[in-house]
Amino acid sequence: MVEASHILDRVLVLEMVRVTEAAAIAASKLIGRGDEKAADAAAVEAMRAALNELYMDGTVVIGEGERDEAPMLYIGEKVGTAQGTGPRIDIALDPLEGTTITAKAGPNALAVLAIAEEGCLLNAPDVYMDKLAVGPGYPEGIIDLDKSVKDNVTAVAKAKGVNPADIIVCVLDRPRHEKLIAELRAIGCGIMLIPDGDVAGVIATTNPDTTIDMYMGSGGAPEGVLAAAALRCVGGQFKGRLLFRNDDERGRARKWGIEDLDRVYDLNELAKGDCIFAATGVTDGSLLEGVKRLPGGLMTTESVVMRASSGTVRWVKGEHRKAK
Repeated sequence: MVEASHILDRVLVLEMVRVTEAAAIAASKLIGRGDEKAADAAAVEAMRAALNELYMDGTVVIGEGERDEAPMLYIGEKVGTAQGTGPRIDIALDPLEGTTITAKAGPNALAVLAIAEEGCLLNAPDVYMDKLAVGPGYPEGIIDLDKSVKDNVTAVAKAKGVNPADIIVCVLDRPRHEKLIAELRAIGCGIMLIPDGDVAGVIATTNPDTTIDMYMGSGGAPEGVLAAAALRCVGGQFKGRLLFRNDDERGRARKWGIEDLDRVYDLNELAKGDCIFAATGVTDGSLLEGVKRLPGGLMTTESVVMRASSGTVRWVKGEHRKAK
């Protein structure tokens, strides 16, 4: 059982939803407009403004990049109205998870945020991470990054009481996954290829309605921490190992205090202690409905907010009316 954090108690769960709602509404104005950068910038600006209204001493530990790359919500940026006096909170965020999806009006774009006490979220560098995830209800240790694709699928199938060919695996549709996809096809698995948005892909393993059993493949390490925070709240297992393409990326990892570059991270190493995860749909998807703009200036949103210590998952439908 995860012990409740008295620090997080002071940052209302609903406040996190207001932050992701603000980012999602701002990004939704650019759905289908073909401009990824503009959509991302709108979400970043709105999320930053919302975070800066909260009573906390917040630090962005996973954000839009390092300070020289990102003008706002960069790693290390301080947010909140109570710097030096309020509760010290670490924040992992992706104001628009699925910039390409949003630009093309595709499914599963989200505004995403996770918070925990200071020091409880891995400062993951902006590199790739090899990821392997399953939902709740399986024996501990059922997945292992050091085992083959076939061994992992077979283990999950056996625990579920089905044939390996009955397992459905979610994979990012990328050229780098050709070998992985071929191995899964050889087993006979169903593969759900997604164009983007691997936070939603990992979380989908926890929802029986999606029919997704496993998530496999490489994606952004920051998104791995966000997904791990969500699984901490609802159950499931996650394994992640950082992938480095060059010495510059290895140096970036060491800058953030990561010495063992081959380490396999477990759920509790990516997101420790009590944590809160919130997401609001930007476009319709398997997890959440997107922002809807209705006559008369009315907008509707759908969000989910989870907390590790209570295991509570709240679904929040919002109606937003422009001030008269």
